Amino acid sequence: MRLDKYLKVSRLIKRRTVANEACDLGKVSVNGKAARASYEVRPGDKIAIHFGERTLTVEVLSVAENAGKSESPLLYREIAE
Repeated sequence: MRLDKYLKVSRLIKRRTVANEACDLGKVSVNGKAARASYEVRPGDKIAIHFGERTLTVEVLSVAENAGKSESPLLYREIAE
């Protein structure tokens, strides 16, 4: 699944267009490298999202095309830095 779509389905970012813009601006990195919106997300990937001063780092546990509000937190695990 594309990175921008994963960020939206997992509800880490509200809208896919916002996720796409964040990738274009270099605010999203996967496994320590800046990632494009078209990057194919796989379980085990570590995604870092930079929100101003704060950075959220998560590990991808699973990839699902659709996830409800209660299921979306099961797609990733937050990593403390």
